[in-house]
Amino acid sequence: MTPKELVLALMTAAFVDHDPEAARPYLAPDYIQHNPAIETGAEGLLNAIPFIAQSGMSMTTHRVITEGDYVVLHNSYENADAFGAPALVAFDVFRVEDGVVAEHWDNLQPRPETTVSGRSMTDGPTEISDLDKTEANKQLVVGFVRDVLGGAAPEKVADYMDPAVYMQHNPNIADGLNGLLAAIEAYASQGMVITKFEPQIVVAEGNFVFVASDAVMGGEPWAFFDLWRVADGKIVEHWDVVSPIPAEMAHDNGKF
Repeated sequence: MTPKELVLALMTAAFVDHDPEAARPYLAPDYIQHNPAIETGAEGLLNAIPFIAQSGMSMTTHRVITEGDYVVLHNSYENADAFGAPALVAFDVFRVEDGVVAEHWDNLQPRPETTVSGRSMTDGPTEISDLDKTEANKQLVVGFVRDVLGGAAPEKVADYMDPAVYMQHNPNIADGLNGLLAAIEAYASQGMVITKFEPQIVVAEGNFVFVASDAVMGGEPWAFFDLWRVADGKIVEHWDVVSPIPAEMAHDNGKF
């Protein structure tokens, strides 16, 4: 199995068929878990599957991005009240090693009924293209994250995006550079200033680049899981899932 096939088989066994024994062969026994609420090790996830089944939670995968041993799923979860909200949007990130799934990171956010841009947190293009530009697109997005979001050189923003063409799926931010800058200003006025924004995981495939970042906002730790679409050498579209990092977790692996 390819890493993509392996991860999709695991998620089908766990979240569609709700079958722990069907999921077991896809997991490393020492599976490293970064979800704050689930214990580490294969048994941690396997023991959660009956609870998932009882809750009635269902999963829809909107995008799959794969690079090397890493697979990123852009998911939504319905009937997810037991996990914090009726509907959740998530990025699930998996690392495959020696033919099994060895590690998992995720970020979840309640899905709102309305958004500023009118786009949902998951709609938009899904087709992967420009595979020959994967590395160039990755460098473009990482530069944008470090210079613009991380604050190293925000004046370079036009090097990375056309200020007028930035389709936004963050529910609280309007389209375009002006929408992004207005949101940053609004957060700052509420004391939610970003003082740290450090990429931890980067996965790129063609025109899509995913970045998971360890951040400090308003003096508190946050996780930003972002997906960008690139066209003709410029960032044109953005999806994200943002959540605070809890102080206590069911393991000692941390969020990242």
